[in-house]
Amino acid sequence: MRKSFATLAGLLTLGFGLSTGTAVAEVGEIRIAQQYGINYLPLMVMEDRHLIEVQARRLGLGDLKVTWSKMSSGAAMNDALLSGSLDIASGGVGPIVTLWAKTSALPPGQQVKGIAALDSMPVVLNTRNPRVKTVKDFTDEDKIALPAVKVSIQAVTLQMAAAKAFGEQNYAKLDPITVSMSHPDGMIALLNSRSEVDSHFTGPPFSELETRHPGIHTVVHSYKLMEGMTTSTLAWTTGRFHDENPKVYQAFVAALKDAVTIIDKDKRAAADLYLRMTKGKESVETMESILSDPDIQYTLTPMKVLDYATFMHKVGSIKVQPSSWADMFFPEIHDLKGS
Repeated sequence: MRKSFATLAGLLTLGFGLSTGTAVAEVGEIRIAQQYGINYLPLMVMEDRHLIEVQARRLGLGDLKVTWSKMSSGAAMNDALLSGSLDIASGGVGPIVTLWAKTSALPPGQQVKGIAALDSMPVVLNTRNPRVKTVKDFTDEDKIALPAVKVSIQAVTLQMAAAKAFGEQNYAKLDPITVSMSHPDGMIALLNSRSEVDSHFTGPPFSELETRHPGIHTVVHSYKLMEGMTTSTLAWTTGRFHDENPKVYQAFVAALKDAVTIIDKDKRAAADLYLRMTKGKESVETMESILSDPDIQYTLTPMKVLDYATFMHKVGSIKVQPSSWADMFFPEIHDLKGS
């Protein structure tokens, strides 16, 4: 996030997001980035079915151009968002909480907040090291792959597990053995016995596909650690984009709701779409069984995001403590029963 904050400082110097009081036309293009995994299936459905474009026309916006890109981490998304090359970012709880806290005291246009959750889904730490049964068993000889060290949801969840195992003052004890890798690369490394990476903190479908291989077992499961379902992935944007493009923003949220409905209605079709768009080699039956897991729910409702933020504030990762989950989100979803 150091680069993100340097970018943020530069943007503030230029007066980024200052309200001029002058009415401006809404954007004719919306740029959205996603990462890897079924966490991002709602965005894939939106892209494949052109749901944002449909909603934009319904709202009288005409032919809105929607540009999609892939990035490997939420930290990279934040850099792009702050530089103005991205309109909507997506990723885990850690990056959005970090950036929300950093911008929360700024004028509304310069603040970054969540749009909505994409899902409730566990993040899971798997290993091929037979002697590692709990986080206490990791040594300097182990390497844990995750999307972004210190700031990804996997990294923060690992810190929470370390705090529980070693004491809160030692929450960062395992940070030195983490390495940044995309989920696909992390799985490849874990399953390669010659790789120095012997553990992978990830989520579905990678976490489930990994444990289907002999010798791979789970060390940390976020639902068990946090005693309930947790949001894995969210979408977020700047106050400036939210305020200056109300109809485009409305089109995105409406399309997201439509995507969740489509997934819930036909898991097999959703599995087929995922495999087609990712060029996955798994069978439709395998992916459908993963999507049908009751631990996996597609929803706009944030779950236990406040718990993550509270922990991050307690250990000093962020300087601001939100009073509720709604502090970190734009008002369009405040009627949901989040946490």
